[in-house]
Amino acid sequence: MTSASRTGRRIAAATAGVAIAALTLSGCAGGSSNNSSGGSKSLTIGTTDKVTSLDPAGSYDNGSFAVQNQVFPFLMNTPSNSPDVEPDIAESAEFTTPTEYTVKLKEGLKFANGNELTASDVKFSFDRQLKIADENGPSSLLYNLDKTEAPDDLTVVFTLKSENDQVFPQILSSPAGPIVDEDVFSADALTPDQDIVKGEAFAGQYTIASYDFNNLISYKANPDYKGLLEKAKTETVNVKYYAESSNLKLEVQEGNIDLAYRSLSATDVDDLSKNKNVKVHTGPGGETRYIVFNFDTQPFGGTTDDADPAKALAVRQAVADLVDRDELADEVYKGTYTPLYSFVPDGLTGATTVLKDLYGDGAGKPDLDKAKKVLADAGITEPVELNLQYSNDHYGPSSGDEYALIKSQLEESGLFKVNLQTTEWVQYSKDRTADVYPLYQLGWFPDYSDADNYLTPFFLTENFLANHYSNTEVNDMILKQASTPDAAERTKLIEDIQAAVAADLSTLPLLQGAQVAVSGTDVDGVTLDASFKFRYAPLSKG
Repeated sequence: MTSASRTGRRIAAATAGVAIAALTLSGCAGGSSNNSSGGSKSLTIGTTDKVTSLDPAGSYDNGSFAVQNQVFPFLMNTPSNSPDVEPDIAESAEFTTPTEYTVKLKEGLKFANGNELTASDVKFSFDRQLKIADENGPSSLLYNLDKTEAPDDLTVVFTLKSENDQVFPQILSSPAGPIVDEDVFSADALTPDQDIVKGEAFAGQYTIASYDFNNLISYKANPDYKGLLEKAKTETVNVKYYAESSNLKLEVQEGNIDLAYRSLSATDVDDLSKNKNVKVHTGPGGETRYIVFNFDTQPFGGTTDDADPAKALAVRQAVADLVDRDELADEVYKGTYTPLYSFVPDGLTGATTVLKDLYGDGAGKPDLDKAKKVLADAGITEPVELNLQYSNDHYGPSSGDEYALIKSQLEESGLFKVNLQTTEWVQYSKDRTADVYPLYQLGWFPDYSDADNYLTPFFLTENFLANHYSNTEVNDMILKQASTPDAAERTKLIEDIQAAVAADLSTLPLLQGAQVAVSGTDVDGVTLDASFKFRYAPLSKG
């Protein structure tokens, strides 16, 4: 997540190297064409995933994108059961030169408020992302975008800084891609949620009829939706927000809500799978869980009184030597998560096991002697104090158990003293980019199924982590892989990037998870697929 002051440096970095674009957090399914109409029934969904902001320029998290994905239109999108993007409200989209991506809009598009949706709104949407560049927004995904032009009402031309961008079409379907109404949204500041709702600035499968922040959102099917996906099968969808997953479990178990999506504990999912009154749905998941190191404020970090890059690296390496991923997966998540030994999750092209090879015993288990040696070699002779933060309401109820176990694993070595702290997500999302947390938890929910989704947002010099990590070699390789059309050459670059980042340990990946939803037995259309975007439109009650 980039600030306005960082934007210039990001652009300079992209111009200096071979460049392109990138991605980050959501995903699931949609449908085919507009071949179904809104029904008369209502349906209620429960979740613990909190909203940060409805404004696409002000949020870069799964909870916010879950809303935006229902109500805003996109130029490109992923149909059901496919990770590949296709034109959504666009009639066509293609490279007309190596650095120009030209989109033709469908005719007759309009927002729910009656305003026409034209190329001017598209230009406005991308211009404001880059201008606002909010710390909690996705503008960093657009680092390869030089300018956006609207030569007529139906034509948009994106000029890119570097040729042969392999992921820019995917980015148009990402959290950086929602198209907003220039008559409702501010051009240079975030627009309040209530102003967006009051302005009816929606053109997705649903509109928002009423909005009570992180309590209840009521959606209405949009009869004028003209995109790639199917029209909503249920006229009204209500989404209730819960502070505790235990309440979410009770509500779906008792039939007080029709579906629970994000996040039930592994124990709750196991329990509900034995209940004949509900159905447990699972699907492929690109979700990853990891620890972020702040290179300025971690022990021996750049702004600490005893700053020492070699000692700071040794601390990160020792933590990597001691973490037991198998224990986390089995004891906390009952197998609903699996150990993750690299930065690109298993199943995607370019995935490796570089962290297993470099750290611990070389076979995925911790190695105390190795951790002792790396600290001693760096001249660290006393136990290191770690201030480790996690969110108690955003990544599911098991986060407390997960981080309590990590604390135990590290402290049992005698090498670390861990101060474990927790903060609610709305404040957490602000603090983490303000250097408040030396080490902290994050989870990643991909925008699309490509390794770039797990590299560019994290490891470019100007990245959404805002953790002060910078490696020129890594930066240049990331830019190069995204503009390399040869598949084998690109895969090798992705592997090399992971090797370089593993040596630096900007983040420490821990686990990879699946998508899980629990519904009543009369609910149809639950789609959990490789697009990673959970959409409400296919849902119906039998």
